[in-house]
Amino acid sequence: MRGKRFSTGAALAVGSLAVAGMAFAPAAVAVTPDTATITADCGIFGSGEATLAATQDGTSATITVTSAITAPIALAEDSITSTLTLVNASGGTTTFSGTENPALAAGDPVTVGPLSGTVASGDSLDAYGGSLQIVVLGITVNCTATGPQSPGPFVFD
Repeated sequence: MRGKRFSTGAALAVGSLAVAGMAFAPAAVAVTPDTATITADCGIFGSGEATLAATQDGTSATITVTSAITAPIALAEDSITSTLTLVNASGGTTTFSGTENPALAAGDPVTVGPLSGTVASGDSLDAYGGSLQIVVLGITVNCTATGPQSPGPFVFD
């Protein structure tokens, strides 16, 4: 019986330490806002509103773009190569890239991502002045924002 009480006490002590450790763990990093919209011009391929959704995990960040253009034909999953370049308020640019996209039916808005990139704490990134390049079936589509993001640039912790 004595061994059983010791095991129970040890388990409670370990559990208490785990809970205390969680209370003092660093808060998860976040990007604000986590979603922004832009008006994009993609030349002969169209223009309109695009949505950018950002996430952050330390210095790694991802952005998913639902663009202003539509798929002219059905496109397979992970068949689009994309590069998103955002302008940093402190100077320079940050690039997010990848080959991820959901399967798209003809007429669906082209969604790419999550596109991966590296950020630093305090980076303030905006699509205005940057670009989105999408390569699908050997055709390159270049899109640019016609104004700043709304509600504002992505600020990374």
